[in-house]
Amino acid sequence: MAHTLGAVVDVTDATFAAEVLDRSKTTPVVVDLWAPWCGPCKTLGPIIEKVVAATNGQVTLAKVNVDENPQTAQAFKAQSIPAVHAIKNGEVVDSFIGAQPEAKVQEFVNLLLGGGNDAEVEALLAAGDIESLQRALDLAPENEAVVCAVAEFMIAQGDTDGAIELLGRIPESLETRRVAALARTGGEGPPADIDAKLADLLTRVKSDDEARQEFVDLLDLLGPGDDRTADWRRKLTTALF
Repeated sequence: MAHTLGAVVDVTDATFAAEVLDRSKTTPVVVDLWAPWCGPCKTLGPIIEKVVAATNGQVTLAKVNVDENPQTAQAFKAQSIPAVHAIKNGEVVDSFIGAQPEAKVQEFVNLLLGGGNDAEVEALLAAGDIESLQRALDLAPENEAVVCAVAEFMIAQGDTDGAIELLGRIPESLETRRVAALARTGGEGPPADIDAKLADLLTRVKSDDEARQEFVDLLDLLGPGDDRTADWRRKLTTALF
């Protein structure tokens, strides 16, 4: 059944700008990318609807069927679903991938509404020193930007295990995967010879768990914005199956 009333709206490629980007300038919007064949989407969908409905109109839920609206899915660089994004003032401010328990969804929406500490948290993030980052984490312990910033600081100090543990406290997203990959690969970012490394690892991914993890980590460092990522993911799938 289509959602057209209240806090939930079905959004298409044609209506995305008005229903999401324009609306988010006055009301935060949670975008749920889903598809009818996606099992986890069926689990997550009702949870998000319940939590958003409880905000009494303070948050709008925009449901996007990725099968029918490929342009919107592409705009979010959706590689897996369900994928959920929080939009304020036309910008993505938080996101997570995969089904999450109601408590996590509630925290996600609460942070979107939180607003009260936003300016202070942003100022602390901008300062970037460990005292400021720790204070930001105290104020917003589930905020993805804060957690990732603290984790990157920990990686720079050599505490990769602590960084990965911290990242595990919030829902997985493209950014948390990138930072976790940074921790596991030594904190240096994508190596200059990444294509050669990927080619070498590809010969071992089927039988070597460590090689497979390193391969995936290097792709997460490249990120979905790099044209090579999709090509190497296809090669990985071929090598594994």
